[in-house]
Amino acid sequence: MNHDASLREEQGGATNRRWTIFLLSCSASFLLYLHRFTFNFIGPKLKAEFELNDTQVGAIGSLFNWTYGSLQVPSGIIADMFGPHLFLGVSIAVWSGALALHGAGGLKLLAFARLLFGASQAGTYPCLNRVTHSWFPARNRTMIQGWIATFCGRGGGFASSVLMGTVLMGWMGLSWQQSLLWLSAVGLVFAALFLVLFRSEPEHDPRVNASERALIRDGRSAPSSDRRVLPWRSALANRSMALFVTQQFFAAGADSIYNLFMGGYFLVVKGVDLQQAGLFVGLPLLGGAVGGMLGGACNDLAIRATGSRRWGRTIIGATGNILACGLMFLAITRDSAAAAAWSLFVVKFFSDWSQPTVWGACTDLGGRFSASIFSIVNTAGTLGGVLLPPFFGWILDHFATKSPDGEAIPGYMALFFCVAGMYLVSALCWAGINCSRPIEQ
Repeated sequence: MNHDASLREEQGGATNRRWTIFLLSCSASFLLYLHRFTFNFIGPKLKAEFELNDTQVGAIGSLFNWTYGSLQVPSGIIADMFGPHLFLGVSIAVWSGALALHGAGGLKLLAFARLLFGASQAGTYPCLNRVTHSWFPARNRTMIQGWIATFCGRGGGFASSVLMGTVLMGWMGLSWQQSLLWLSAVGLVFAALFLVLFRSEPEHDPRVNASERALIRDGRSAPSSDRRVLPWRSALANRSMALFVTQQFFAAGADSIYNLFMGGYFLVVKGVDLQQAGLFVGLPLLGGAVGGMLGGACNDLAIRATGSRRWGRTIIGATGNILACGLMFLAITRDSAAAAAWSLFVVKFFSDWSQPTVWGACTDLGGRFSASIFSIVNTAGTLGGVLLPPFFGWILDHFATKSPDGEAIPGYMALFFCVAGMYLVSALCWAGINCSRPIEQ
């Protein structure tokens, strides 16, 4: 224990090292989405430069999900066995380099960059889920997860739209390739800071005193030093896990419209300029950020009010998706771009207010294997991100109409109907998920 931690303990107080870890985790989540959502403005440029249709652009965008999904489970196992410190720090550096690589050449190099980008981002949320289990007490963990996973993640998506579209490409007049270089540099600097300041467990950090470790554990035993892996037979046979992965497939699959197709919606269908598009594309992500922050706090309150982790999780998870489904029909009917953007803000508010509940249910079911459980659930969501974007692109092409001057208008109304149905299926799945009994038991 270092001198500062020893002094704090002598004075009877707990150190506050966990809040440094919280800020680093929030920043990593913010950066993840800041970089990932740049495709909203890359996609329309690719369509014009290479004469692609929406189906092809969707297929290129979904290449990210092939490697992102296939490496989720291995990443979760690594995080559970060895801790997230070095693994996550190196991942941030690699994905930041892969972002710059997007604009370095033609379609073949772009395809490789998308695959590398997905591979290097795959372990981030399994690692951060493990961090919330290791560094924060259970009584307010879902609120913490709401800040890290949703507020900062979706906040990064909102910032991506504003920085990429409005500031870098709009006000500054940079090309999309030059804009990516600036955002990549930010990521590389943060990766260096992360590696220096972060630690995987309170027990591994000399700046944490015994009082803070006791506060974090909140009656739990300290993590064991063995390197066991998740009991896979129990996980695969668990009914709640089966429903969990089903709801995540549809919820995360529906979510892919916000990072792949919203740029085209506002630029082509609503006819706004690039600077306005940056703000309008970002508004739904801002709604998701606020919804996730409040949803995490509401979930902790619902658990205390009902006295049940099972029903507290179900209430928040199901109601958020039901409301998102109904409100999507409101967004469809909006004529002006601003009204549509604000309607989608509300849709995303409710679809994402259940995201901290997903994280919380993973830690409930997984315990010390929370990174592995999260990786399975997130893999299902990523599979939705692989299979559904080409399908969404096909919907846009198939239901396209002609404008008075003969230009094709993609079929976004049909796409929004489809997404509303996915929200409803996700809500129904929550009714059967029981996270109160850890899989290891």
